[in-house]
Amino acid sequence: MTILIVDDEANIRSMIRKYASYEGYQADEAADGLEAVEKCRKHDYDLVIMDVMMPQLDGFSACREIRSFSDVPMLMLSARGEEYDRIHGFELGVDDYVVKPFSPRELMMRIAAIIKRSSGQERDSVAIGDMVVDFTARRVTIGEQTLSLSPKEYELLFYMVRNRGIALTRERLISEVWGYDFYGDDRTLDTHIKLLRKSLGAYADRITTLRGVGYRFEKE
Repeated sequence: MTILIVDDEANIRSMIRKYASYEGYQADEAADGLEAVEKCRKHDYDLVIMDVMMPQLDGFSACREIRSFSDVPMLMLSARGEEYDRIHGFELGVDDYVVKPFSPRELMMRIAAIIKRSSGQERDSVAIGDMVVDFTARRVTIGEQTLSLSPKEYELLFYMVRNRGIALTRERLISEVWGYDFYGDDRTLDTHIKLLRKSLGAYADRITTLRGVGYRFEKE
């Protein structure tokens, strides 16, 4: 497994690279967003770790550019933990968001969880009204429109659709979609549900909030 570490601080890149090597990952480095975009065009990475605040091209802009030609899993690093920044990152297709300062061990666990989740592929498809959830092609369409979802929105929707009509606890959704070794909090799930509802448009009300329990994707 090869990861790209993007940060303008050499000591941060060095620290992450050291811990990544302990876990058996090969690591490449980029000092800014422009270099990261160019390297992603030339190499097929298994994961990109992207800092937000960088010269030349910031992490959000670099992420947007990379997403135009690659669906490589991404983990965003930021010194700011405001909800707006988290939502913006998730809307761009970021898989996880870690606030600085962070625990290197926790970062490695998050990396392992993202890579593990991204290695699987679904089969078959389900039609719900004029919405078609195609697991094999990893595509969701409503009528003639193809939805543009982030990698995590796909995983969350796929899991809920496969288990439609079933009350899904928050703990179950987090463990099944993010993994048992996920070290985030409930806000991550809530943020993705909010984004997913926005993406589903007329089908947003299919996701029902079960107070004190979690969520359910309605059959009808």
